[in-house]
Amino acid sequence: MTGFELHRIGGRIGAEVTGLDLAQPLDEKTVTGLNEALVAHKALFFRGQRLEDEDQLRFAGYFGPLTTAHPTVPALDGQPNVLPVDSEEGGRANQWHTDVTFVRTPPKASTLRSLVVPPYGGNTLIANAQTAYADLPEELRRWVDGLWAEHTNDYDYAQGRELDAAEAERRRVFTAKRYRTAHPVVRVHPESGERGLFVGGFAQRIVGLPSDASRDLLRTLQGYVTRPENVVRWRWQVGDLVLFDNRATQHYAPDDYDGLPRRLHRVTVAGDAPVGVSGEASYLIEGDDAGHYTG
Repeated sequence: MTGFELHRIGGRIGAEVTGLDLAQPLDEKTVTGLNEALVAHKALFFRGQRLEDEDQLRFAGYFGPLTTAHPTVPALDGQPNVLPVDSEEGGRANQWHTDVTFVRTPPKASTLRSLVVPPYGGNTLIANAQTAYADLPEELRRWVDGLWAEHTNDYDYAQGRELDAAEAERRRVFTAKRYRTAHPVVRVHPESGERGLFVGGFAQRIVGLPSDASRDLLRTLQGYVTRPENVVRWRWQVGDLVLFDNRATQHYAPDDYDGLPRRLHRVTVAGDAPVGVSGEASYLIEGDDAGHYTG
């Protein structure tokens, strides 16, 4: 017995976990069961936990060593492993992405904990990139199995519009150190062996393809990832905690709450270098191995 129950939310992704108080230490059997559930369901949701930062850090640490908050963005004061995601400080991830894929070893998993939520909007959407891969036509799967994509933190997230002063400063901080990394377009999960699309907002071009063809292919693959049947939507309440497998998912927080305050804390678990179908691992193009971030 693991002492908790799983309640599936979507047919392809997501399960709510009940029966656990994450403010209390968990035993090894429970942690093993949660990790197995994470690999199976990709995203786990815990309602009404009302945790402190120390509790979130302890919980995330059950799944592996922690990263620092971010390779370039400052951590919460006094908490080097906690990234504040604050709508009033530019924390509006209004784009599908997988966390920190511009470094060679992106996180294994991410935890998000809600502190302030708007009365409407501000949900988080999480997509299953493995079922997206399985949805591809067979010939397309065979082709993308051998492709690589360049991921970078230095890209036009404003999509051609002019940035205001606050946005320009946030971009300056985010790109203070430039990273470019080549990852396999199809990642083999290190625990389950399942294949999944490993693209998202930081993937800017397909290695070896002309720019127009790169954009078209990335747009096509993203369309499979974000099909409604691959997506679960979580409506936050204060005190919730979400754990998702960063090796098999993308996520998106629509900016649909009219400038109202929304604040979460993120803690991420260090991961390994993605490996493709060929068995080759990701490699750096520009920047360092981000050892200050991954530990």
